[in-house]
Amino acid sequence: MEQKPRTTIQRRMIMEELRGSSAHPTADEIYRQVRRRLPRISLGTVYRNLELLARSGLVRKLETGGGKMRFDGIADPHYHIHCRVCGRVADLELAPLPDLEGLIADSGGFRVTGHHLEFTGLCSRCRKDRPKQKSAGSPAGKGRRKADGTERIENG
Repeated sequence: MEQKPRTTIQRRMIMEELRGSSAHPTADEIYRQVRRRLPRISLGTVYRNLELLARSGLVRKLETGGGKMRFDGIADPHYHIHCRVCGRVADLELAPLPDLEGLIADSGGFRVTGHHLEFTGLCSRCRKDRPKQKSAGSPAGKGRRKADGTERIENG
């Protein structure tokens, strides 16, 4: 993890947009939001700043099964659930499992230095639409929706 980067107007705007969203946006989505406030910002600037903020531990970079890199303004450890149909990503209101890394320490000759735990499934909207589909095959296809936000999912 790098030291905290100096605050620039671009970084501040990117952080504000990211922390103000529960949608775990992509760099392109963040760019569109920030550009409303800073019309001259480039997509490259957004990408570079997101990478820098992730390396410094101020944001989390999420490598979900959906293919596109997403970002999370909550840097504290927490778990996610990813809809395998529409691509939505939601935070789980589940405390990180105590000493999970300790339980598998030195497993297979590895020294554990961290982990990312992501659950997959179907969100409530896709579950509701599921009976309309003919097969339970690949989620890719005509009826696929774009991820448009998330909801918090509470445990219990």
